[in-house]
Amino acid sequence: MSFLRRQVVTAALTANAIRPLPGFRVGIPAFFAGWITGELAPHLLAVTAADAAAHVPVRRRSRAGLVLAGANAVGLSFLVAQSRQVQTKAEEALVEGLGADYLEQLDAKPTPADLAVPWRKLVYPFRMRNGAVTVKRNLRYADTGRRGLLDVYVPAAGVPEGGAPVLLQVHGGAWMIGNKDQQGIPLMQHLAAKGWVCVAINYRLAPRDPFPAQTIDIKRAIAWIKDNIAEYGGDPDYIAITGGSAGGHLAALTALTSGDKAWQPGFEDVDTSVQVAVPHYGVYDFAGSTGLRSAELMRDKFLAPRILQKRWADAPEDFEAASPLLRITPDAPDFFVLHGAHDSLVPVEQARLFVERLRQTSKRTVVYAELPGAQHAFDVFPSIRSSHIVRAIDRYLHWHWGQYRRERSAG
Repeated sequence: MSFLRRQVVTAALTANAIRPLPGFRVGIPAFFAGWITGELAPHLLAVTAADAAAHVPVRRRSRAGLVLAGANAVGLSFLVAQSRQVQTKAEEALVEGLGADYLEQLDAKPTPADLAVPWRKLVYPFRMRNGAVTVKRNLRYADTGRRGLLDVYVPAAGVPEGGAPVLLQVHGGAWMIGNKDQQGIPLMQHLAAKGWVCVAINYRLAPRDPFPAQTIDIKRAIAWIKDNIAEYGGDPDYIAITGGSAGGHLAALTALTSGDKAWQPGFEDVDTSVQVAVPHYGVYDFAGSTGLRSAELMRDKFLAPRILQKRWADAPEDFEAASPLLRITPDAPDFFVLHGAHDSLVPVEQARLFVERLRQTSKRTVVYAELPGAQHAFDVFPSIRSSHIVRAIDRYLHWHWGQYRRERSAG
């Protein structure tokens, strides 16, 4: 491929990352191209600069290609700057939701090094290892083959005295694909290295197992945590739940339906409540109740035939039961909702309406961070954006864990 053509391709990718192609039909390609370009913008910027520098001495160099390379460098620099804005946006969201003094309530305030971009770790973004964390793999929590397995992440140096808080990670993948060791790794490694016990689960997938099999499995995993996590140093009475995309939907729905015994067959009397939920770019409207055209298209073109395997017109109550937005009560747990402003797969309007309903109804805290320039799946591997998000969630969850301990001691 010629230098000019390489720059044309880079220009198309950069333009889509800055302003994704609109529309339901192009959502998947627009997401994938924008996601990779946005999260790897520093790497693409370095490659573009090196490519242009190597082309300058060429005798029959392409002036158009060099001009385009310059424009690409400007665009990619904009994406890098946009990623760095996430630190400020996330902190503003935490202050808005928790109060300006929330940092004063942390056991340890973040240092400048804690907040800086970890450039060294970003050089190899797909190599995610942490020597401070030990992983206990493929523990069985349900009799559903490989889909009934989970991993437990624990600090290699041991958990703090008195028991560690627990994070349950629910992978995404459109309710149809995905595994426990593919998502949420940066967050789990970060928290486990700081003394948390993290649990990542598989669950049954559609279309072989239609919804609500996925939610039933998550509740069964919570039951396993209540019975077994103390063996790994975790506190069974404190569970935070998180996940992205389909995992964000399932995390939010699980957090809001602890009293729904219909989704606990055979273990109806088990307490499956969680203390806090941190859903990322989740689907909150299965029923199309928001009136958003994008939600109605997702319901009719995807969720109905593949996930619930029934038509909306035949069973509207099942779609409504699966919608976190319609399951909010005053007793909802605390929420920290995150969504990308440029999400091509799940438009950000769903998150805005979900947060609005939470703030109107719930008696607990609601934090909402809308991330500028972020696509779907912004947290899958280490990047500038995901690094800032991991540390914002760290601050939030440590604040929440401290509040929980104080309330427990007082009560």
